[in-house]
Amino acid sequence: SIGLSYGAHSNLCVNQIRRWGNPEQKAKYLPKLVSGEHVGSLAMSEAGAGSDVVSMKLRARKTDTGYVLDGTTFWITNAAYADTLVVYAKTGEGSRGITAFLIEKDMPGFSIGQKIDKMGMRGSPTAELVFDGCEVPDSVVMGPLNGGVGVLMSGLDYERAVLAGIQLGIMQACLDVVIPYVRERKQFGQPIGQFQLIQAKVADMYVALSSARAYVYAVAKSCDAGKTTRFDAAGAILLASESAVKVSLEAIQALGGAGYTKDWPVERFMRDAKLLDIGAGTNEVRRMLIGRELIGAAPKVAQ
Repeated sequence: SIGLSYGAHSNLCVNQIRRWGNPEQKAKYLPKLVSGEHVGSLAMSEAGAGSDVVSMKLRARKTDTGYVLDGTTFWITNAAYADTLVVYAKTGEGSRGITAFLIEKDMPGFSIGQKIDKMGMRGSPTAELVFDGCEVPDSVVMGPLNGGVGVLMSGLDYERAVLAGIQLGIMQACLDVVIPYVRERKQFGQPIGQFQLIQAKVADMYVALSSARAYVYAVAKSCDAGKTTRFDAAGAILLASESAVKVSLEAIQALGGAGYTKDWPVERFMRDAKLLDIGAGTNEVRRMLIGRELIGAAPKVAQ
């Protein structure tokens, strides 16, 4: 949960301001965000606009002094505690009519809506944002006017690489619980770790972690060098997320009845792991993206 909230703060907010903010915006927002005095967040999803982010309803209407934002966003990590938020809103039509804004928590007309009671990652706060006639000056527009999709998409590869690391941690945590347990838990007069089926389970868990870790680290290294590809960033989090769900379920199974109780953390690992099958782009969208990027666009055919 801490990793998720920190990823939203550092990658989705701080990194976007670093990449797209003008000198005045960087000087105003980055020092306290980097020092940890302020918490950052990003808002683009809505109850009716998830993977199809272009269908968002939050609108920013131009005025003589700036913009007025009206609408809501949903599923927003850090929402209730954020001091600075990167918010995407409609300023026109279609994919070329979205703009990024820097919103501060005390701006008039901006408030926190319902807090969302999640299955997992419960230590990372998630809530709705409400914009009811929220007046903002022109100076909070970040990046090009109507160029918000470019701002948003530029950070997705890094987001996927960063958040994939959460799944590596979950898998390692599962192994850290399971291996000592199967060494000590005895059935039929010997530790259950001596049974080949349990050994196979642990082997599969280890291989899943090691393969996902190798892929994620390779993509992270490419990110550092500025050479990452969209399909590999999607591929790394796809492999890590699906592996983490499988490994966490195997951890529950290895502990038997104990794994199904809240006395042991493996049930929480499973609930936490499931988030990244959905968040930061669903696995279905990731597969579509990977296939589309590798195959390329269909050739145009004269009719």
